[in-house]
Amino acid sequence: MPKGTNQKFKLYRLAQIMLERTDEEHYITMPEILSALEQYEITADRKSIYNDLRDLEVLGIEVEGESVGNRYHYHVVNRPFELPELKLLVDAIQSSKFITERKTNALIKKLERLVSRYEGMKLQRQVFVSGRIKTMNESIYYTVDAIHNAISEDRKIRFQYFQWNVKKEMELRHGGAYYHISPWGLSWDDENYYLVGFDSQAKQIKHYRVDKMLHIQTSEEKREGREYFRKLDMADYTKKSFGMFGGKEQKVRLLVENRLAGVIIDRFGKDLMMIPSGPDHFTVNVDVRVSGQFLGWIFSLGEGVKILGPEEVTELVRKEIARLERQYL
Repeated sequence: MPKGTNQKFKLYRLAQIMLERTDEEHYITMPEILSALEQYEITADRKSIYNDLRDLEVLGIEVEGESVGNRYHYHVVNRPFELPELKLLVDAIQSSKFITERKTNALIKKLERLVSRYEGMKLQRQVFVSGRIKTMNESIYYTVDAIHNAISEDRKIRFQYFQWNVKKEMELRHGGAYYHISPWGLSWDDENYYLVGFDSQAKQIKHYRVDKMLHIQTSEEKREGREYFRKLDMADYTKKSFGMFGGKEQKVRLLVENRLAGVIIDRFGKDLMMIPSGPDHFTVNVDVRVSGQFLGWIFSLGEGVKILGPEEVTELVRKEIARLERQYL
């Protein structure tokens, strides 16, 4: 039989057809394959298609044929991502405040290309982006990339930092002066992305919301603060910082009702020693950065949690209670 037309693109189009139109539940027959190729003005005989389907495996696309009646049905198996895995990625993208709504939709569209059109529709049904609180800083993706590059090159970075004012306008902090920071890592906390770095002038570790950083530049200066970060567990640092608000790190002793054991474990992990205190309570020592946000978390648990010490922290609680009384009474 004469060689078909447009052979140069046949294998590419065949891969596209199989990936888009088949999955574990959707199959395609040989006549349907030939018809789909004709839509791209590609003609071929059955024998060459059989060979091409085998060749797709070299490209990492495994096609399985199954006899149904007097025909074979073909479909792609063993994709790089399973549908439940992609749903998890979609959920993570949707819940991330630091990803803009426009970029969220674009990323989900790209994830849809990793499955068939049928499974892609199942991902689309999970898209509920409108109305979510999302950053409006489109440059965040380049900021994150610049931070990673600076870390790999062992360089400091310079950037401006902003906050929103009552007119819903960006307002540069420190009068627009550039921050000069040694980047050491990125942390994801409370659906936001943070740079964790060393401020040489203040001689301390600080963190910054990545979506509030502007005009980032890589400095010629080498990073500083290595001795601080050599002994810092980044995950532990995030766990101790409530909402990434800083504060003095202290060991705080809590009296907790048994019913809130899960709340404590969810926040601080399973490695805590929870000592029974009567039939309904236990005590636990936790390492935290004591801040207004930490006290607010304690208050939110009501009578279920009480700070027992140290005295310095219980005094902060009393001062906060007095401040609330002045504000609301």
